[in-house]
Amino acid sequence: MVLIALALRMAVIPFDTIENLMDANHIHAWEPGNVAESILAGHGFGSSFLSNQLAASFPPVYPYIVVAFFYVFGIHTAQSIFAIHTFDCLLSALACIPIFLFTRNTFGPRVAKWVAWTWVFFPYAIYFSAAWAWSTNILLFCLCWLIYLAQKLEKSSSLGLWAGFGLLAGFTGLDEPSVFVVTSFMMAFAILRLILAKKRWFMQGLVASLVLVATITPWLIRDEVVFHRFIPIRGNMGLEMYMGNNGQNLRWTSDDLNPLHNQQELDEYTRVGEVAYMDHKAAQAHAYIAAHRGWYVKMCIRRAVYMWTGFWSFNPAYLSEEPMDPYNIPFATCFTLTGLVGLFFLWRRQRFEAIRYAGILLLFPMMYYLAHPEPYHLRPLDPIMVMLSCYAFFVVREKMKNKKANAALATN
Repeated sequence: MVLIALALRMAVIPFDTIENLMDANHIHAWEPGNVAESILAGHGFGSSFLSNQLAASFPPVYPYIVVAFFYVFGIHTAQSIFAIHTFDCLLSALACIPIFLFTRNTFGPRVAKWVAWTWVFFPYAIYFSAAWAWSTNILLFCLCWLIYLAQKLEKSSSLGLWAGFGLLAGFTGLDEPSVFVVTSFMMAFAILRLILAKKRWFMQGLVASLVLVATITPWLIRDEVVFHRFIPIRGNMGLEMYMGNNGQNLRWTSDDLNPLHNQQELDEYTRVGEVAYMDHKAAQAHAYIAAHRGWYVKMCIRRAVYMWTGFWSFNPAYLSEEPMDPYNIPFATCFTLTGLVGLFFLWRRQRFEAIRYAGILLLFPMMYYLAHPEPYHLRPLDPIMVMLSCYAFFVVREKMKNKKANAALATN
């Protein structure tokens, strides 16, 4: 499975991917590459907006991985870009392993094989690993292992296992801090299962929490020393809120307000520094939301609909920027519906498992509803949705087979 998945993903890489990240018009917009270039230039963990100053607008894990590839293969060379995409493809392919394992724990080996093979050929998995050099695939890979470990935590009082969960949760949070709401839920859910089983839980939860905190603390200290304030892993929330909540709604976000694409915004960022700039953007977003509460509620709902169905608008001006939407909407909508059917079937048979997966699906995207979504934001949840969709087809198929068998017996 892993080898076939890797071959499929790498086969897609040459189709315009490398040229995109080497083109002069795209290099400056690749934020992890900007940070990595700053590190290698001796400027430290610098701005993702090509401003010559230290920054915390991007979490540290993926940029340092890019640093390693740039160091070996050169900065923004064809070789380094190909290596980075290959690394992302490898992570997506290796995800077959934890996907098989946590599905086997939930549904058994037969369904697990269906799900893992589906992941091998799943279109989103192929595209977003081969053509999107971002932290998404690390997050997806780690989240799959966290789900598998969480299943183990519910049946184990091993301090080593709980410490391992805390370590992986901390590392994943340094890749994308939005995952913390999910890891907290999984840990709390595991503790609840131990309490219901009348097993030891306090020391286990404490160890996992302490290891998690110890994992992320060095980065928090770095931000405190550099910026003289607490920054929760990543300090760009003000800009993200402003880009999604400013009155514009042709698209789900206003890229033209990003300092990477707007000279006036970049000048302000450079002049006042990152902390003051993000505070200003947050104030602008909050002021607009306060003055347009009804608009904000509708936009949050609209963002949720977009993330799960792919539908934002059929406005010709919008479709000129997103011409693939009419093709993606039917697939994304059917994918969501079949996943929900699978979750319903799971609820009828294993309620605790259904609660686990429903909690992850509910909690993870919440922040993007409030700020703004991107097509890649939901991709770490794809393994769960693939699992639930396959289970839905499996249950329907089994019901049809049983119905035919019963009909045959009745005839005889």
